[in-house]
Amino acid sequence: MSDEAVLVDVTDGVATVTLNRPERRNALSDEVSTGIIDAIDGLEGRDDVRCLVVTGAEGTFCAGGDVSSMADRASGDQQLHDAVRHIQNSTSRVIRRVYQFRRPTVAKLDGVAFGAGANLAIACDCVVASERARISFGFKQVGLAVDTGTSYLLPRIVGESVAKELVFTGELVEPERASDLGLVNHVYDDFEAEADAFVETIASGPSVALATSKQAIEQGFSLDLKAAQDNEATNQAAVFETHDHEEGATAFMESREPEFEGR
Repeated sequence: MSDEAVLVDVTDGVATVTLNRPERRNALSDEVSTGIIDAIDGLEGRDDVRCLVVTGAEGTFCAGGDVSSMADRASGDQQLHDAVRHIQNSTSRVIRRVYQFRRPTVAKLDGVAFGAGANLAIACDCVVASERARISFGFKQVGLAVDTGTSYLLPRIVGESVAKELVFTGELVEPERASDLGLVNHVYDDFEAEADAFVETIASGPSVALATSKQAIEQGFSLDLKAAQDNEATNQAAVFETHDHEEGATAFMESREPEFEGR
């Protein structure tokens, strides 16, 4: 495997960004964080990218913030609060960048996602997990409060009370419970094959329509029903003009599967 901190592959409309520092459990060091942001910036405007997958190399998703780097900075010229602020800003940017990606995103969770790494997973639109996956918002384990967006992302998925429970206990959530709580969408036995099939279902869809739906759902959290409906109607007028809508309507009338092209 390459010695690059972050690997990028684009195949059949699926862009896969792999955190590639397994010896450090794919922690969000400056190198990894910068690599993720640069990778996504490079993918954002590409017409051939219809779905983004975020994963980790060699059986670990992401151990969160790079605690060892924080300690190194604290022991150097920077004061501790400056070191913490630097790491916090770096890792928080990664979470935001993934969350704001305009096309559908999927986290492939095979192994542990801890702290900021858990936020990296749930910042994606969907999360698929293997039987050995674990997820924890256990900032308390290193004596810290939540950061990198936990207070925003987690309650929106599991509700306020359960979010507090997961943070207060630092529970290492196993796949079945994670599925029950809505932290992951699917848990797969044959992980790679089933996860790839799930991603393919998304990537082969009408990507302009899916991107528009993603944005509408996110905006819907801050709108009342009438405003959400008006927003959807405005969006739909634009989507009506796409090639994929024409193909979808034709395929429906001809009783066949549509062949979407992402335009």
